[in-house]
Amino acid sequence: MGKDYYATLGLARGADADQIKKAYRKLALKYHPDKNPGDKQAEERFKDISEAYAVLSDPEKKQQYDQFGDAAFHQRFSQEDIFRDFDFGDIFRDFGGGEDLFSHLFGGGRQNGFHRGRPRGPRRGQDYVMQLSIPFRLAVKGGERRIDYRGDQGVEQIQVRIPAGVEDGQRLRVAGKGGHSPGGPRGDLLLEIHIDPDPLFRREGDDLYVEVPVPFTGACLGTSLDIPTLEGSKRVKIRPGTQGGSKIRLKGFGVPRRTGSNGDLYAVVVISVPKELDKEQRRLLEELRAKGI
Repeated sequence: MGKDYYATLGLARGADADQIKKAYRKLALKYHPDKNPGDKQAEERFKDISEAYAVLSDPEKKQQYDQFGDAAFHQRFSQEDIFRDFDFGDIFRDFGGGEDLFSHLFGGGRQNGFHRGRPRGPRRGQDYVMQLSIPFRLAVKGGERRIDYRGDQGVEQIQVRIPAGVEDGQRLRVAGKGGHSPGGPRGDLLLEIHIDPDPLFRREGDDLYVEVPVPFTGACLGTSLDIPTLEGSKRVKIRPGTQGGSKIRLKGFGVPRRTGSNGDLYAVVVISVPKELDKEQRRLLEELRAKGI
């Protein structure tokens, strides 16, 4: 199950920085291991609230969590990322613990990136953000994209893997392509994805929609049409009496999900009415109109 960091701290979404800090202090004092010696349940609760605070108190991480939710957030941030460069000194100044405590709870101490007071050792380089526009179909199906990136070392070409189903506004992390740090590791490059519109398809969540023109007679009497999909066209029967605006579902022809399944494709029927009629066509339609059709 996913983690709701707001619920973990007993807060509603949209809580501000002061509310987040006050809620964390209250819970941290309650579940601090020094006040609950040998209580593994309290220790786990303390770890959960500390992880929630590390995310929600950092503006960038909070924005990512708010925008994409827990599952997508944890694809971008490992536990090391969550606690990197985080200063627990301020929050624990009143009741101790700091780095030694978190080293015990989470393992690794400074290797996990949090510290008490001033950071020890070289700091990690700055993360850079770059806007990247990609075609609609690449965003849906995934693939490789070569980009020109102007970093600290000038312009270099980077081969980037675009995961299938990437969403507009999502950020992809390219490790080690950010700013340099004297004696420390480089930061990362964050690619903010913008998806170009497609002339045929539009996307809603994991589903795709495409408008399909159906002749007036085909809608009345039934017919067969080729419906475009991202995998080529698919022959589909149109039932007699099909109405304009109705949807034909093609299961599994939508956007790939992380679970391995796909969303669906919906063909939206648009009744095609001829702009011009010859004499015979007009005569037949006049007869239909006279019969109340």
